[in-house]
Amino acid sequence: MLAILAAVVVIGAAVLVPVLLSGDDEDAGDAGDSGRSASGGATPDTSNLDAVEEYAGLTMQHLPVGAEHDYPQSPPVGGDHAPYWLECGVYDEPVPEVNVVHDLEHGTVWLTYRDDEVDAAGVQRLADQLPVNGILSPYPDQEAPVVITVWGRQLALTGPDDPRIALFVAEYGAGDTAPEPFASCHGGVDPDDLPPSGTSA
Repeated sequence: MLAILAAVVVIGAAVLVPVLLSGDDEDAGDAGDSGRSASGGATPDTSNLDAVEEYAGLTMQHLPVGAEHDYPQSPPVGGDHAPYWLECGVYDEPVPEVNVVHDLEHGTVWLTYRDDEVDAAGVQRLADQLPVNGILSPYPDQEAPVVITVWGRQLALTGPDDPRIALFVAEYGAGDTAPEPFASCHGGVDPDDLPPSGTSA
């Protein structure tokens, strides 16, 4: 009789212990999942302009015609630039940085996008939001899908539908951060009319 009772206890333990351990694992898994979702990648707050980066002390000398220049930001937010600025508008190819920086000096809004992350419909949505004193162009090397820039201010965006585009234009579109805020990008040159980089006029 004692042997039978011992056998029942052993069998019961063999059945119950794995079940109890399995329950503990599921609880631990649930706790882990909830911890991961709480500490996962942060979603940017698109309701305000708190993420705008500010840059001070930007130089603004004219470079020789056709000269190249290395900028610490990508896209650049200001600095020394070409003597000719680009005409406002929508460009389907990257534009020369040294010329667009001159536009920024004039208070222009520059919207850039990664063409591997923004499709044609997205580009159209960006063009629809471009202010009159604005330039839209692809910029393959930037980290964010879309970036909006004025002289000394820049904001990385989640895409063409990021509501901060309108907020940024409302805050900075008048060109108040620029050295020549009322000069505009109108009257600028077409990139096809510029001399190749590294040459002189």
